[in-house]
Amino acid sequence: MKVFVLGNAQRSGVVDEVERRLPMLRQKFEVCVLDLNQETELCDHGPADFAFVFGGDGAILRAARQMAYNQIPVLGVNLGRLGFLADVHPEKLEVCAEQIRQNEYRVSKHIMYECIIEQGGQKRICLGLNEVVVHSVPPFHMLDVGLEIDGVPVAHFGGDGLIISTPIGSTAHNLSAGGPILTQELSAFVITPICPHTLTHRPLVESADKEYRIRLAHPDQPAMIILDGQEIVNVSSHDRIIIRRAPVQFQLVKVPGHGYFQTLRDKLRWAAPPSYRGEPF
Repeated sequence: MKVFVLGNAQRSGVVDEVERRLPMLRQKFEVCVLDLNQETELCDHGPADFAFVFGGDGAILRAARQMAYNQIPVLGVNLGRLGFLADVHPEKLEVCAEQIRQNEYRVSKHIMYECIIEQGGQKRICLGLNEVVVHSVPPFHMLDVGLEIDGVPVAHFGGDGLIISTPIGSTAHNLSAGGPILTQELSAFVITPICPHTLTHRPLVESADKEYRIRLAHPDQPAMIILDGQEIVNVSSHDRIIIRRAPVQFQLVKVPGHGYFQTLRDKLRWAAPPSYRGEPF
């Protein structure tokens, strides 16, 4: 099996952990790319069977964009904090690697998005996995945001902005903004206003097969688009912003003992008992 070893060298401990685990990976697989700085054009190295990504969920988001339209199954090794996607502890990596060699795994497939930004006659297409956030910029005046789905006006409100999230991204910014958790393999987007100045707007879940268009109402209210929390594009009311399902899917390796609901229980403490009065925090 040919594999990529990717990660985020800027995160503390990643380089040391990769050096520690690399001999084992090379013993079991053919490591054709080692890139911890997101510098390699992966398409130049031909097809691979898997990618091992060291770091946190942010490293996986970068790896998904680095693989672009040539997605391969990813196993995330968690050296971050939460780790919804990178949920394999480094000490369990050798066991998981052997399970992959023995074909004891499954691959779950998840929608990705394309964010199309048209500015001054130029079109930019950005591929991502988590979410697109339209947000106000300093000094953070209220934005007037309009939303259309398949050309039909859906909502118009004032607030800090708007999130359009995939199911994978529903446990990120969307969850913090009061949006729902979607099971990861749904074919849907969730639209969540950020601090809307109204009591009536609520998050909306809709099919990923539709096209979502965001409109900024006033020319004197610039905004920014934040892609997966990692890339920023400044926009204005003159620009067209379209979000749609990407033609490729993100592929996540699932080995026995690492299910989605177990991850939610562990990371969000769903299994923790309530804290009663008199008990220590």
